[in-house]
Amino acid sequence: MHFTSFLYRTLLLTLYITPSISLFFFHLMANTLSPYLSPSLSVAAIVVLLVSCGILIQECEGQGQQAKALPPAGETCNGIFISYDFLKRTKEYPHVKNVTAQSWAFSSTASVLNTGKEVFKAWKLFIEFQHDEILVSVGGGNIEEATEFPASVGNGTTFVGASQPDLDSAINTAQDLSQIQAVIDLTGTQFGVKPPTVPMPKTIKLVNDGYKCPKPTTHKSSMYACCKKDPKAKIAVAKKTKFLARQKGDLLISYDVTQVYDDNYLVQVLMENEHFLGRLDHWNLTWEWTRGEFIYSMKGAFTREIESLGCINGEAGKYYAGLDFSKVLNCQKNPIVSDLPSEKYNDSELGKIPNCCKDGNLLPIIMDPSKSKSAFTMQVYKIPPDLNKTAIYPPEKWQITGILNPHYKCGLPRRVEPARFPDSRGLEATVIAISSWQIVCNITKPTKRSTRCCVSFSSYYNDSVVPCNTCACGCDSVNTKKCNPNSPAMLLPAEALLLPFENRSAKTVAWAKMKHFTIPKRLPCADNCEVSINWHVVSDYKGGWSARITMFNWMTTQFENWFTALQFKKTPRGYQAAYSFNATTIPKLNHTIFLQGFIGANYLIALDNKSNPHVPGKQQSVISFTKKYSPNIKIAKGDGFPSKVFFNGEECSLPTRFPVKSGNQPNVVVDLAYQLLFFALAFTITPVL
Repeated sequence: MHFTSFLYRTLLLTLYITPSISLFFFHLMANTLSPYLSPSLSVAAIVVLLVSCGILIQECEGQGQQAKALPPAGETCNGIFISYDFLKRTKEYPHVKNVTAQSWAFSSTASVLNTGKEVFKAWKLFIEFQHDEILVSVGGGNIEEATEFPASVGNGTTFVGASQPDLDSAINTAQDLSQIQAVIDLTGTQFGVKPPTVPMPKTIKLVNDGYKCPKPTTHKSSMYACCKKDPKAKIAVAKKTKFLARQKGDLLISYDVTQVYDDNYLVQVLMENEHFLGRLDHWNLTWEWTRGEFIYSMKGAFTREIESLGCINGEAGKYYAGLDFSKVLNCQKNPIVSDLPSEKYNDSELGKIPNCCKDGNLLPIIMDPSKSKSAFTMQVYKIPPDLNKTAIYPPEKWQITGILNPHYKCGLPRRVEPARFPDSRGLEATVIAISSWQIVCNITKPTKRSTRCCVSFSSYYNDSVVPCNTCACGCDSVNTKKCNPNSPAMLLPAEALLLPFENRSAKTVAWAKMKHFTIPKRLPCADNCEVSINWHVVSDYKGGWSARITMFNWMTTQFENWFTALQFKKTPRGYQAAYSFNATTIPKLNHTIFLQGFIGANYLIALDNKSNPHVPGKQQSVISFTKKYSPNIKIAKGDGFPSKVFFNGEECSLPTRFPVKSGNQPNVVVDLAYQLLFFALAFTITPVL
C-alpha cells in the first residue's frame, strides 16, 4: 500500500503539471491496484482519485483566471475608484523618421468602480489625452458627445455609460462586479511617444457634480485615483426620483413612449429649439438603432427611403415570418427622417400630429414661438430577446442637419422623468408618457474653412473692399492647381461684390494694378460660400456712426423668414435703428442685434442663373448707432465692425483685417444736416424681392 500511496501522490503531481502525462499513470495505477483490491474497490478508488485530481485542476485553473488585483488605494477607497491602464501598442504605417509624426496603434482600458455605499448615477469619466489620440472603437461606454469614429480626442474627452449608466453598490449586489463596475475598452492611434516611454494621459477624473478627485497616481502603465463626494459642493436639491434630471441645451429632443406591446411600441419624438440664434431649415434627422428595431409606420414626418429588404434578410424576417413587409416603412439601421410639408397637416393618414408638418423649419423663439417645435410619432417593432413591454432601448448617435444652419452635436439619450402632454380629447387632464429619454444637442463653433457663409468689410474712408477669406467655406472641390488656397484674398473694387467669383478675376487684377498692389503669380482661390454679407461703414461723426449691411444669396434656393445677427465687442449697447429691416436687440446674448425682413419682404431670393453673369439675390439696410455708451470708440480701428456675424444661426467667417484709413486722410466729421439727409434717403431703399 505504500507503493499505492506513492502512485497516488505522483498522479496528483502529474495531473497538476500536464494532463497528457496522466494517462500513462492512470493505466499504471489500474494495473498496480488490481492485485490488491477487489474490482469494485479498485474502480471506486480510481474514481475518488480522478475527482480529487479534477478538484485540484479546477482550483489551479480558477486561480489562473483571477482578475488583476486592485492597488491598495482601490482596496481602501470609500467612494468611486477610477483607473486607466495602458495595455499595448504597435507601430503603424507609414514608418517615418520624425518621432513626433510617427503613429502607433494602442489599446487601453479605463474603469469606474463604485466602492461606496450609495448608487452612483450617470457616471462621467474624463480622460485628458495628450498625444493627439484618435479613437477608432470604444467598448463598455460611449463618448459623451456621441462622436462618430474615428474620433479625435487629443485634448481629452468624457466617457459615459452605454448600457450601464448607473453603478450599484457592493452592499446591494453582494459585490457583483458586473453591476458595480464599468470597464471601457479603448482602441485607437496616438502620436509621438517612442518606447520605452509609456504614453499615459495627463489626468483622469470624474466630472459628475458633487464629486472631487485628487491628482491621480501613476505607476508604470497604470493611473488611478479615489474620488469622493465634495462636502463643500453646492448641489441643488432635486426631487427624489429614479430618473435623471432634464438638462438644458440649444436643441432638445424628447423620445417619449406612449404605448407599449410585447413586440412593438409607439413613440413620439419632439424637438424644441431653445437657442436665441438656433435654427433649422428643412431639417433631416437621423439615428442608429442598436438592437435590430425597425419602423413600421410614421405620422407627422417621413423617412427619405422606404426600405424593407433589411428586415427580410435579417433577424426580423426570421421572427416575423408572417408579416407583410411591403407595408413596413423603413428597416435601415440609420434611417433619415424629414418633416412633412404644411399642406399635409390635416391628412388623416400622415398628419394630424401637434407641432408637425412645418416644412422642416425650426425657428428661434424670438421669431415665432409656434414654429420653434416640431414633432412626429412612429411605431417601432422589436426583435428577440427584447420581447416584453419593458425592454425598450432608444436609438443612439442622433444627428440633425439643415440647409444652411448651425452644426449641432447631440449627446446620448438620458432616461428622464416621463413627459406630460395635454389630453388630445380637449379634457382638462394630463397624459403621462410610459417612459421618456432626452437627447441634448448643442451648437458647435465651425472649424476653419467649414462654415457656409462669410463677411466682407468696406468703409467710406477706403475705396477697396476687404473680401471674404480665401477658401472661407472650404476648397475641397476646387482644383488648387489653378488657384492658391493659402494666398490671402486680394482687395476688390466695390462693384466686384455683385459678381460671382469666376467673373471677378479681371476686375481684381486691374484694381491691383491701378492701386499698385502686389499681384501673386497664382491668384487666391474663391471663398466658395453660399451666402456672403458685406458690412460697410457709411459714416462716423461726434455723436454716432452708421453702417450698411448687404446680404447676397449665391444659392439656387431662396431663404424664407431669414435672419442675421450681429455682435460687437466695444459697442454692444450702441444700436439705434435699422431702416429697411425689422430689428431688435437680445440683452441676454451680449446685446446681439437681431435683424429680419419685414412681413412681405422676408425672402432672400435665390441666385438668378439665367442671366450672364449670374445675379445673386440680395437684401440691404442702413443701421445707425450712438456713441452715448462708448464715446471713445475708434471706428476706423476696428470698433465699427462686428466681431461675430450669424446668418440663419450659422456663424460666418470674418476677414482677418479691416479697411485701412490713410495717414494723411483727415477724419471725416459729418454734420447733423448731412445725417438727416442720409437717413431720409435710407428710407427710400427698397429691398430686392
